[in-house]
Amino acid sequence: MPYYKAVGEIPRKRHVQFRRPDGGLYAEELMGEEGFTSDSSLLYHRHAPTAITKSEGVQDGAADGAGLAPNHPLQPRAYRTQDLPDGGDVVLGRQVLFGNDDVTLSFVAADATSELYRNSAGAEVVYVQAGRARVETTYGALDVGEGDYVVIPTGTIHRWVLPERGGGASLKALVIEARGHIRPPKRYLSQYGQFLEHAPYSERDLRGPSEPLLADGGEVPVLVRNRSGLSRLTYLRHPFDVVGWDGYLYPYVFNINDFEPIVKRTHAPPPVHQTFEGPGFVICSFCPRPLDFDDQAVPIPYNHHNVDSDEMMFYVAGDYSARKGSGIGIGSISLHPSGFTHGPQPGAVEAVVEAVKQGHDRTTEMAVMIDTFRPLRLGTAARRCEDPEYAWTWARAGQREDDG
Repeated sequence: MPYYKAVGEIPRKRHVQFRRPDGGLYAEELMGEEGFTSDSSLLYHRHAPTAITKSEGVQDGAADGAGLAPNHPLQPRAYRTQDLPDGGDVVLGRQVLFGNDDVTLSFVAADATSELYRNSAGAEVVYVQAGRARVETTYGALDVGEGDYVVIPTGTIHRWVLPERGGGASLKALVIEARGHIRPPKRYLSQYGQFLEHAPYSERDLRGPSEPLLADGGEVPVLVRNRSGLSRLTYLRHPFDVVGWDGYLYPYVFNINDFEPIVKRTHAPPPVHQTFEGPGFVICSFCPRPLDFDDQAVPIPYNHHNVDSDEMMFYVAGDYSARKGSGIGIGSISLHPSGFTHGPQPGAVEAVVEAVKQGHDRTTEMAVMIDTFRPLRLGTAARRCEDPEYAWTWARAGQREDDG
């Protein structure tokens, strides 16, 4: 996180005696990145956060490389997440779509509350496409809903609590699991970490925990992912026993509707939409905005070939005019790999130019894009919901009906 936050009770100085009402000492826990040289927070527990009574291995259906296959033969692809089954929770119910050595991308249509979970292999961003949940963490709770990016730093113990409802998924989300840390782009920040005036969002747009979340109880299991796989550790005391903390490292929420689009007279490239960066990938937000306003502008993406990256686009709302005729609809995902030139569907450029003449001056599109700098391999869930005709849509004279 780019700014300091303090929640609950903390002593005047760090690493001094801080006593409970019964006279015992609170137990400090420093959560820090990059070996004491990057962001950290200091948490104060009622009980020792080190006390475990059991450890057991857990079969991990979403383990690194499990079910992933190369995009071969090479071609652009499209998928319908709306065709994937509902069920499970936000942690164990992940259906792996794509992955490489830097990131795993999954879809979840959850209908159950998750176990306590800690990802010690990297940070996670969960984009909530639909539904609501309460994310309980050692830092406090976050209420999240449609359009929220939920940023969970590496090593944060948390669980996803879903509302009671009868039948069907109560939360649909894209889960982005990094092999490292996820942060706002460096170019948006000053050398001291403050958002700059030209950044498309600011500290005021971010929601962090506001008060401690305290739970009592004896032995509690916690799922822990690290580089060796998935384990279940049983803690002697419930980890939600933090009376206060301060620092720069904590979970937070940013809603896609608070992203301020950067607009040019002619069409701007995807980096203007960048929202977060991770090791080997970026996350971008395509939001409603004024169309390019030069008299001769072509207000639609031009054909482009990103020779160093794969582009995954998750279409979450609105009307994406450049894809008209491709079969893409809300809930669809397109994958345009390195080695393939992609761009608007046939007829889309002329249609948008004509629409501008008729007074259409804004886009309604909303999408989450992830560009990776290693090739994305295809997961089992992707193969289950692929549109086999998508790759050939640029070559067809006619247009397909959108799936809306």
